[in-house]
Amino acid sequence: MATIKDIASKAGVSIATVSRVLNFDDTLNVSDVTKKKIFEVAEELNYMTMKQRKNKKSSYQIGLIHWYTDREELLDPYYMSIRMAIERKFSEESISFTRINEVSDNMYNVDGIIAIGKFGEKDIDKFKDLSKNIVFVDCSPNEEIYDSVVIDFRRAVNEVLNYLTNLGHERIAYIGGREAINDGKEDIVDYREVTYTQYMKDINLYRPEYTRVGNFTPGSGYELMNSLLKQEVMPSAVFIASDSMAIGAYKAINERGLSIPKDISIVGFNDISTAQFIVPPLTTIKAHTEFMGEIAFDLLMERLKKDREICKKVIVPTKLILRDSCMAPN
Repeated sequence: MATIKDIASKAGVSIATVSRVLNFDDTLNVSDVTKKKIFEVAEELNYMTMKQRKNKKSSYQIGLIHWYTDREELLDPYYMSIRMAIERKFSEESISFTRINEVSDNMYNVDGIIAIGKFGEKDIDKFKDLSKNIVFVDCSPNEEIYDSVVIDFRRAVNEVLNYLTNLGHERIAYIGGREAINDGKEDIVDYREVTYTQYMKDINLYRPEYTRVGNFTPGSGYELMNSLLKQEVMPSAVFIASDSMAIGAYKAINERGLSIPKDISIVGFNDISTAQFIVPPLTTIKAHTEFMGEIAFDLLMERLKKDREICKKVIVPTKLILRDSCMAPN
């Protein structure tokens, strides 16, 4: 496992800088370029190649569409990990690709597209003008037309809540985020929130005042956790829909003089590179982001090389990573 010292050495910065960046310390005065480098090195050192691949020359030109900006990647590195895995595959296979953050009318056609993130009909119509071969990662807008790679959110949330209830927790809160498509006019259904709500209702422990929703950033996690801690009856555990938000929640809890997990247990989601370095290390759901990126690449290459017409939707399982942020309630 990579250490903070390893990351600092490869990134050419101090150990303290790495620690503060990975903990989303917004008082640290370093450039976004340096932050991005640290996150990318952390991802790279945690990536283990299963086998050496022989480079293959190719004349394909691929478009890699990313709905997050560089700045948004820094606040929530989940999509960075997927993007880097795809770019590694391109490099290994010597395939040319172009990163596309926004599709414009004067763009040239490409052989295929991998689209990372959430997209609405307006976006997809633009993609179709560039190529008929499209693979979506982290959403599945139409499984009869497009290949896609997604996570089994329902199974993951059920695993988290089974774990917490088996520890003895009954006052379990939820912190999550909202995202929108079609120029912000249509909210995306987040099945983490949906599954949490249904699960807690099924066991007669649902409390609407224990649900908080903002956006997937450390700052939002901080604000929402502060709001939860003001409840007359404080939750004994909180399931948080992203590790980035969980890091903000840690800060709110520490500022109130409370202890994780003695006073409140925390479970995150994604297992970003930062999760193992915060104190205490975060129990979280691991989304196999590198694997998701590799599958997306393989699906696209299969389409291009074999002219496959039947679509594939790959549902990638997750894994609960137990660390030190949970215990039985006092």
